[in-house]
Amino acid sequence: MDLLQIFKSINKVLWGPPLMILLGGFGVVSSIYLGFPQFSKFGIGWKHSFGKIFSKKKEPGEEEGDGSLSSFQSLATAIAAQVGTGNIAGVATAILSGGPGAILWMWIMAILGMSTISVEASLAQKYRIRRDGELVGGPAYYLSAGLKEHGKEGLGKFLAGFFAITIIIALGFVGNMVQSNSMASVMGSAFGIPQIAIGIVIAIAAALIFIGGVERIGKFAELVVPFMALLYVIGSIAVLVKFNDQILPVLKAIFTSSFSTEAVLGGAVGFGLKEAIRYGIARGLFSNEAGMGSTPNAHAVANVNHPYEQGTVAMVGVLIDTIVVCTATAMIILVSGAQNAGLKGAEVTQYAFETAFPGIGGKFLAIALLFFAFTTVVGWYYFGEANTKYLFKSKTAIRVYQVIVLIFIVVGSTREVDIVWEMADLFNGIMVIPNIIGLFFLLKEAKLLLTDFDDQLKSGKPLYYDYKAR
Repeated sequence: MDLLQIFKSINKVLWGPPLMILLGGFGVVSSIYLGFPQFSKFGIGWKHSFGKIFSKKKEPGEEEGDGSLSSFQSLATAIAAQVGTGNIAGVATAILSGGPGAILWMWIMAILGMSTISVEASLAQKYRIRRDGELVGGPAYYLSAGLKEHGKEGLGKFLAGFFAITIIIALGFVGNMVQSNSMASVMGSAFGIPQIAIGIVIAIAAALIFIGGVERIGKFAELVVPFMALLYVIGSIAVLVKFNDQILPVLKAIFTSSFSTEAVLGGAVGFGLKEAIRYGIARGLFSNEAGMGSTPNAHAVANVNHPYEQGTVAMVGVLIDTIVVCTATAMIILVSGAQNAGLKGAEVTQYAFETAFPGIGGKFLAIALLFFAFTTVVGWYYFGEANTKYLFKSKTAIRVYQVIVLIFIVVGSTREVDIVWEMADLFNGIMVIPNIIGLFFLLKEAKLLLTDFDDQLKSGKPLYYDYKAR
């Protein structure tokens, strides 16, 4: 059995009942326990996400160089990580492996994941700390400090350490191989550039941003993310207009094939319910990262008045990532029939654009993916850095981490797409486990934060008077 088959065998088990129960179960439990915040608090999150984009007014304590980000910069950094190859190549592989029905399961996980990510972000805010002049936080920090408060210090340290190691491997190393692999494949296909050359250029550009710290990362994300998402959605709408007669049949196929084994939309074979669920959940998680424990590292450093305020903001990121961008990708693949072209990964989506607009469509997708994947590289690098700081107290460790990430970016550009994705699924699944276990223990803390947030809203402006690391 070769390495690819070994990874596939492990993922078949890991992404079966274990993670379906953990992720789906926590999404359901947290939604009910918190009163479905994805509906009741979404409007507040939208207001805090976009209400201050053009405002020059600083919040108290929010100054240049203070090691924090604005709420929108934190959201943009999170979305930079969320919106990447998972939205282009990941959706394509979900459809190829799980059929159109996988898209419905991506939507379901996104709705449940909005509640999950609100818990993650608010806890990351509460338990953040300041180190070397910069705020830092995330699951490693709320697992160790939060469980210690509940008399489970040993368990907290174990889960935090295990999570920190796995996220560094999953996102900083393997995850960024996925990003560079997709960028290199589509740019090479569209423009005939050697993949290794693309990998080297990506690594150099990334290094220039990495060395600027959290504030440079935040400013980069704030400028690039809104532009790239809007451009991609406009391009997708153009494809849908071209194939408008296929929109209703595709929507019907997404719903009918979610619980069916019948072949649809010209597919040679049917897809079972298990495959639709597995790939819908796996690719949905890889895309929006709710429950994975990655984006809380960005939300932790937002300068807000109350921890749960950023929890509401985090939900907006899942909506933009999965309900908007992933849906756009799924629709253009299915209306164009690109899933039947015999291609893999990002090349499927590229084929869809090329079919709609010969000569320019493939190049448009290549450029869009370059933006998407590169911003994800930056976001995932930062998540790994935050956890490197948790494990190691020296600045030398950060430099070593940076060099290893850059090496993986270059190496990833030359690998086979199948094995890279299977490796990503494996390590993403592993890092979910300690985070979700800890979230079940800390759900009550999130409820207390939400209750306090509601009380403060009634009194005027939500302020959290026991706020750490302000």
